[in-house]
Amino acid sequence: MLHTAAAPTPGLAVRCTRVLLSPWSRLSLLVLVLAAAGAGVLLFEPQRLLADGWPPQWGGAAAVCVFALAYGMCTVAFVPRPLLNLAAGALFGSQAGLPAAIAGTVLGAGVSFGLGRVLGQDALRPLLRGRWLKAADGQLSRHGFRSMLAVRLFPGVPFAAANYCAAVSRMGWLPFLLATGIGSIPNTAAYVIAGARASTPTSPAFLVAMGFIAATGLAGAAVAWRKRHRLR
Repeated sequence: MLHTAAAPTPGLAVRCTRVLLSPWSRLSLLVLVLAAAGAGVLLFEPQRLLADGWPPQWGGAAAVCVFALAYGMCTVAFVPRPLLNLAAGALFGSQAGLPAAIAGTVLGAGVSFGLGRVLGQDALRPLLRGRWLKAADGQLSRHGFRSMLAVRLFPGVPFAAANYCAAVSRMGWLPFLLATGIGSIPNTAAYVIAGARASTPTSPAFLVAMGFIAATGLAGAAVAWRKRHRLR
């Protein structure tokens, strides 16, 4: 008498793979990656660049590229961008410091967005139940470019928070990166100029840069206050 063999149950390797690729496992990996990045910042203290200067063995275009790479990785590790922008101006001047800072900004934003999209989106999207969270998600998903452009133009939302909020939404890569690159230019330029002219705090360039930083901060607060009803 013939007996039909029972379908084999998934092996241990298959079950382990499913667990490792589950949304919450990936979210846990994201938390570990960000914690390791933060620990690296505490260990290496990149803010010492403002006091100690750039290593003498690095110079020219290579130094600008290395700085942009380090800038991007530091933003992933939650180092404040104003500090990095001031360092870019102090180390390279306004002409080379601005491209380095913008390149680092886009790089860091892209890495954060990718980490959040691959490791965190599936686990976090089901948690978007509050009115404010749903409204913010809807705004980023439907009007990604202009929403992110406004966030970058008017400071107020922390850089890392904006990156991961965009990653959890349905916003596309291209609108996110374009809005980040374009919208970050004015405020970044002001900080870079301020860093480049920090030795002459009474110079017109330094005063204009600081005035612009203060004005955009106030404008951002005013825009957030006027638009607050959309998040209700």
